[in-house]
Formats: sequence, C-alpha cells, structure tokens
Amino acid sequence: MDPDLDLRVRPWRHELVRSHGAVLAVISIGGGLGAAARYALTLAWPLQPGQFPWATFVTNVAGCFLIGVLMVAIIEVWRAHRLIRPFLGVGVLGGFTTFSTYAVETLDLLQPGSVLLAATYLAGTVIGALIAVVLGVWATRAATRRTASRERT
Repeated sequence: MDPDLDLRVRPWRHELVRSHGAVLAVISIGGGLGAAARYALTLAWPLQPGQFPWATFVTNVAGCFLIGVLMVAIIEVWRAHRLIRPFLGVGVLGGFTTFSTYAVETLDLLQPGSVLLAATYLAGTVIGALIAVVLGVWATRAATRRTASRERT
C-alpha cells in the first residue's frame, strides 16, 4: 500500500478497499479465530504467578510449527487461493501466537527468586519456536514426498 495515499480522497479510498478489502477482511476474521483459540487455551491452562507460563509457551511453539507446515503446503505442495495465506498465516496463526504476552510474562518473571525461570522462558520460547518451524517444514516435506512417491507407483 502506498503510504502517500490520502484516504480523504474518495477515489483513492475506494481503490484501496477494492484492491485490499478482501485481504484485510480475511486477516481480521482469521485473527479473531486465532485469538479465540489462544484464549480458550489460556482458560484451560491458567497462569499461576511465578510459574512457567505453559499456555503461552505451547501456543507460540505450536503456532510456529503450524506456520512451517502451512508455508510448505501452500508454496510447495498445492496452489492455494490468494486469500489462504493471509487468512491462515497472518490471521489465524498471527492471532493464535502471542509474542507480546510472552514479553510481558518474561518481565513478570523477572523478580527475585525467579530470574532463572525468566531466562529459561525467554530463551526456551525462542529456541522452541525456531525448532518448531524447522520441524514443521521438515515433517510436511517428508509427508508430501511419501504421498507423492506412492501416487507415482
């Protein structure tokens, strides 16, 4: 989107809606669904003060695994509709994962007696998320190679 676009000019505003309206709509809907799923997980697994924030950790690592799966699926395996990536990747998984909550929870853990726990959470989430993306990519490629080789025989 052109940052110099003056949205007070009616034809420019209509052009923006025409060209980007569907993408923004699916991102919004997907984001709401992802955030609702994350909220449900936090209700099922509430945070205890001073303890490891398992719900956020699992949410972020699982979301990163799923983004690895999604990217291989829609880039390498099948031709996806142009709105699938913004809906699932940016919307659903963007709403599901929560690195802002991760940052706040890390700060909350930085209290006397829980600094080691805060450092573990800080590093563990980043390392876990990166490993999860790689595993998601690897698992999806391995699964699709097996499926493709069976279809050829």
